Amino acid sequence: MRKKIIAGNWKMNKTPAETVALINELKPLVVTEDADVIFCVPAISLTTALEAAKGTNIEIGAQNMYFEESGAFTGEIAPNMLTSIGIKYVIIGHSERREYFAESDVTVNKKVLKAFEHGITPIICCGESLTQREQGITIDWIRQQIKIAFLSVTADQAKTAVIAYEPIWAIGTGKVATTEQAEEVCKAIRECIAEIYDEATAAAIRIQYGGSVTAASAAELFSQADIDGGLVGGASLKADFGKIVNYK
Repeated sequence: MRKKIIAGNWKMNKTPAETVALINELKPLVVTEDADVIFCVPAISLTTALEAAKGTNIEIGAQNMYFEESGAFTGEIAPNMLTSIGIKYVIIGHSERREYFAESDVTVNKKVLKAFEHGITPIICCGESLTQREQGITIDWIRQQIKIAFLSVTADQAKTAVIAYEPIWAIGTGKVATTEQAEEVCKAIRECIAEIYDEATAAAIRIQYGGSVTAASAAELFSQADIDGGLVGGASLKADFGKIVNYK
């Protein structure tokens, strides 16, 4: 049985001092043995967060990384920089990175391969716009994103990956895909992984739902057969995140 994985994407929020304060507030609220709990914080707060979370069940993840080891890439973070301080997870291909920073399926694939090369677990994001959903091409669009993201990824690597399905129209809008919509796409993602690899790989990979997840919606969403937790945005910055982690 797949263990749930619930990650908070803090996005561009919280200074290092504020990060410590929030982690200290959330520590007693996110204690669980039923799920892996990840806080993906801004790069400037990674070392601070690691220290604040030491001795707890909280893992710290990065929100982005580059696909080169070093070089003239101003403002970027290399994978070995993350591993050197103990980072084990990184979000790759979030819709905001794609929309605002011109990331493509091809660069997502490069980052995924580089993350695996360095032993970092990628949280690979995919999702459709409202127009794409209204045009009935959601599944085709998601399958394309997944197939390109996993190019040249081995089955053993894929089994350890995390996929986050986030309908773009539900991120930060207060709109949530219905449970049926979320499960339909997560099931299609698992079927796509089975086509690329095999049923064993598909059964092993963990698939999150993200997009305005709240304490009220978590239990129903996470109880679905193909939803293995959530990638949580705004709600991960509040005490309510504890209710999402302990959704049962």
